[in-house]
Amino acid sequence: MNDVSLRLMSAGVLRSELSFRALRMARGVPHEATYGGTPSVLFQASEGGHGNFLAGSYRAIVERPEWAARLGKAYCADAHVPRRWDRRRAELDCANSSDALLMNVFCYPGVMEGWALCALLRVERGVVPEFGYKPRIELGAWRGKKPLVDRTEVDMRLGSLLVEAKLTETGFQTAPAERVLRYPGVDEVFCVEELPVTGGDGRPVMFASYQLIRGVIAARACGGSFALLCDARRVDLIERWFRVMRAVRSCEMRSRLALVTWQEIAAVVPAAVAGFLEEKYGIKGSESACCAR
Repeated sequence: MNDVSLRLMSAGVLRSELSFRALRMARGVPHEATYGGTPSVLFQASEGGHGNFLAGSYRAIVERPEWAARLGKAYCADAHVPRRWDRRRAELDCANSSDALLMNVFCYPGVMEGWALCALLRVERGVVPEFGYKPRIELGAWRGKKPLVDRTEVDMRLGSLLVEAKLTETGFQTAPAERVLRYPGVDEVFCVEELPVTGGDGRPVMFASYQLIRGVIAARACGGSFALLCDARRVDLIERWFRVMRAVRSCEMRSRLALVTWQEIAAVVPAAVAGFLEEKYGIKGSESACCAR
């Protein structure tokens, strides 16, 4: 594949392409579509399989209770689903779900035994993925408020590596400055004034790219590393990650941060997974896809 051929996309354009691909793959498979300009396709489990998952990945997920529990995570946009009252939908039913994409890849049998994938991610071979990992960082007191424990999730943990995975999301959430500044050592990790913010001029100041800021802090607290995993076509997300990395004070901490694209992942996974990624998501394997922008 020629990296220059990568077509850069916004969240909306990528969502439209994935919906088209999902509708094509959904023929003869139990599914439904939301209403609106760009429909989201929701697959359903049927006869021991699931239209949103590779057969091998789905079998591995249902056989491991801690992975299977993720299948019950509620779908938050069911207001746009026809007959939404007739059954409960799950987030991982959605064709655009980055969590489903993540589990399709990393739950596939034997995938974490591959030396090339583990070398790309800088993790030990055979490590078992943990999804929805809660670092449980204690938030310090701030303006008279009691200390709290941060209960937010990181998408995946592979040994000492924490991973935030994105696909069609528009960004990385925002958080009030008061919350971010309660993280222990935030001003030791970052040049806080260089972090992206929104608001001001009478509006509350919010830190942008909150999930990335939190991920870096969690990696430091755990003595590990942190990686953003996203589509090489989403240059907007990549640039936001680089902006957060530029605000990190120490070279040692920056060396523990990484950008990995789905295209790079596709180049080093088993053929069945790579074929699925290309057919369902338009993700083609490339060793240097992250450089095409």
